[in-house]
Amino acid sequence: MTSALFSARSVGGPLVVLDADSTLIREEAIELLAEAAGCRDEVAAITERAMRGELDFAASLRERVAALVNLDVTAFAAVRARMTPTTGITQLVSGVHAAGGAVGVVSGGFHELLDPLVEHLQLDFCRANRLAVSGGKLTGLVAGPLVDATAKAHTLAEWAAARGIPLSQTVAIGDGANDLQMLACAGLGVAFCAKPIVRKSADVIVDKPDLSHVLAAMGLSG
Repeated sequence: MTSALFSARSVGGPLVVLDADSTLIREEAIELLAEAAGCRDEVAAITERAMRGELDFAASLRERVAALVNLDVTAFAAVRARMTPTTGITQLVSGVHAAGGAVGVVSGGFHELLDPLVEHLQLDFCRANRLAVSGGKLTGLVAGPLVDATAKAHTLAEWAAARGIPLSQTVAIGDGANDLQMLACAGLGVAFCAKPIVRKSADVIVDKPDLSHVLAAMGLSG
C-alpha cells in the first residue's frame, strides 16, 4: 500500500485497528491482573509463548484466566491505573480523525480494563473479551465468545464494512502472533515493536514505541 492511497481519500478516511496489550498500551494487562492474584510469573510465561506463536492463543488465554480464579473485581481499578497508553496514540487518533477516518481496538484482553481508556482516547470501536464474575470474584472463565486471531480479522472487516471503507484503506497494528490474521486482512499491516514472527509478515515495521510513526507510513500528519 502506498501513502498516496490514503492521501487521496477518494472514498473517505482510513480505518486503523490496533491490538491493545503492548500496542495501544505498553503493558500486558492480564499480567497486571495476575500480579494481583499472585501468579504473574506463571501467566507471563504463557503470554510470551502465545505471542511468539508457540501456543494456541485460545487455549493459552483460558489457561491464564483460570489462574485468576477468586480474584476480587476491585483489582480492575488498580490495574487500570497502571495501564500506560503508548506514546503517540493521541497523535495517531487525531491524525486519522482529521483525515475523516476511524480508529478501533480489538483485543484478546478485557473490556473491564479497556473501556474507560477507549472512551478517554476517543476511539470509535472496541471489541475484547469479558471476564466471568460471580459474587464479586472472577470465576476463572471467559464470558461469551473468545476474541482470538480469527475474530480480530473478522472484526476489522466488520468495522470497515460498517463505515463503508474498503479493506485497501485499512491499517492493522499489532505485535504478537494473535495479530497475524488481522495484519494479513488489512491493506497495511504494521508490526509494532513486534515479535519475530510478526515482523516477518508485516508490510511495515515500527521499532520505536511511538504510534505517531504509523501516520508517516500512511502519508498523514498528526
